[in-house]
Amino acid sequence: MAERRKFSRVVYRTPATLQQKDRSWEPKLLDLSLKGALLTTPAGWGETGKADDYVLSFCLNESDITLDMELKLIQENDECLHFEIVHIDIDSASHLKRLVELNVGNDDLLHRELAQLTDLKDTV
Repeated sequence: MAERRKFSRVVYRTPATLQQKDRSWEPKLLDLSLKGALLTTPAGWGETGKADDYVLSFCLNESDITLDMELKLIQENDECLHFEIVHIDIDSASHLKRLVELNVGNDDLLHRELAQLTDLKDTV
């Protein structure tokens, strides 16, 4: 089967906080890309709204740097939640870019993905 993914995923496992309005969960972040995040389905997930107003927060390992991003739920199953990043502040975006850059190990690939990300934003 052909790979449909346009953005490299980085395995990054860390505790996180996921919020939607007055609800909050503590999933584990499994992996990240410049476009999305994969989380474990947290305890108490149950029935949730399918709105775009999720906020994910997590700290970089061995650091006091927190990344915050607004997410849209794309897909869910018993084990995982797949989110698309809808908005990310400039500081968090810079840290995310650096995290991907360090783990991808290919500058050409990273620059191509960043160009694709800007192309996607221009079409919305």
